[in-house]
Amino acid sequence: MAKKEKKVTNKENNKENKNKKSFFKALKAELKKVIWPTPKQLVNNTIAVITIVLITAIIVFVLDLAFKTLNKYGIDNIKESIQSTQATENNSNTTENTEKEEQSTTDDENATDEATDTETTEKVDEDSNSIE
Repeated sequence: MAKKEKKVTNKENNKENKNKKSFFKALKAELKKVIWPTPKQLVNNTIAVITIVLITAIIVFVLDLAFKTLNKYGIDNIKESIQSTQATENNSNTTENTEKEEQSTTDDENATDEATDTETTEKVDEDSNSIE
C-alpha cells in the first residue's frame, strides 16, 4: 500500500511541475507577443497622463472653492433672513402681548376705579344720610 501512495503522490507532483513549467512557458510566449512602447512613446504617454491629471485636479479645486463660497454666503444669507423673520415675529408677539397686558391693566384700573367710585358714592350717600 505504501508503494501505491508513493506512486500517487509522485504522479501528482509530476503534474504540478508540468503545470508550473507549462504556465511559465505560456507566460513567456505571451510576453513575446506584447508590443512594447518605444522610449519616445513612453515619454509622450506619460506627459499626456500627467497633464490630464493636473487639469482634472485644477477643475476639481476650482469647483470646490466655488461651491464652498456659495455655500458659505448662501447659508449666511438664509440664516440672516430666518433670524430677521423670527425677530419680526418675536417683536410682533411681544407687541401683541404688551398691548394685551396694557389693555388688561387698563381694564383692571377701570374696574378698580369703578369699585372706588361705587364705594365713594356709597360713603357719600351714607354721610349725607347721617347729616340729614
